[in-house]
Amino acid sequence: MNTPSDSPLISTPALADLLGAPDLRIIDASWWLDGRDARADFEAERLPGAVFFDIEAVSDPASPYPHMLPTPQAFAQAMGEMGISESDDIVIYDAQGLFSAARVWWTLRTMGAQRVRVLDGGLPKWRAEGRPLEHGSVAPRKASAFDAALNAESVVNLDQVRQALADEVQVVDARGAPRFRGEAAEPRPGVRSGHMPDALNLPFSRLLNADGTLKRGTALEAAFCDAGVDLDRPIITSCGSGVTAAILTLGLAELGRASQLYDGSWAEWGARTDTPIEVG
Repeated sequence: MNTPSDSPLISTPALADLLGAPDLRIIDASWWLDGRDARADFEAERLPGAVFFDIEAVSDPASPYPHMLPTPQAFAQAMGEMGISESDDIVIYDAQGLFSAARVWWTLRTMGAQRVRVLDGGLPKWRAEGRPLEHGSVAPRKASAFDAALNAESVVNLDQVRQALADEVQVVDARGAPRFRGEAAEPRPGVRSGHMPDALNLPFSRLLNADGTLKRGTALEAAFCDAGVDLDRPIITSCGSGVTAAILTLGLAELGRASQLYDGSWAEWGARTDTPIEVG
């Protein structure tokens, strides 16, 4: 398990102590499945000096699936326009506590940034503690250069997942149990209900404490083990569209375990007619 110095998380007091550091870059990665305008929320209330990362805009426009990874070149341009370099000390948060921030953490790590952490508890915890916030319009940031380099080991595509299932690699699905079992309709039109054959179900909420922070230590390990996950075997994380899968990836990183994320997730697998599914 990680020590505080190499954890992928940062606490609210630790971030408060860093405010004003010249290489600190704070990113609001808020995203809502129901289509709520996260940018408007950001302009109304945000952490000091934060910039907004639009998960939909910083994605592959040619893909039929939602918020897929962009090319390294497109990602580098987007981050440079936000004034962020791959060598900066980057902290990600979101408005729900811990939801979409993990996805942007994973994306930045996959694209070559080394110092990236998620604010544990996010904006709700920061606000509840009475810490400083900014409001109103945001001034443009000075452009920077981001040297993007894709880490192909952290992401898998559909063909790789097919092979992984044949090789009995563990696929761990972060969707809620009713969706996983095929008892609830998928929120995206044209996507079948159910799950991949032999996939394991670990709803991302089981990794969280009541205050929206991530479980730690034995409690975090138990969440995976109780779902049938063998932490010593290879793991691929998945979900509806690659967002909450990153919470599982973050939890595994906190436990010192590597994993891969299926970027297309169920939005791709469930939308096709040539992919097997199970229900129940």
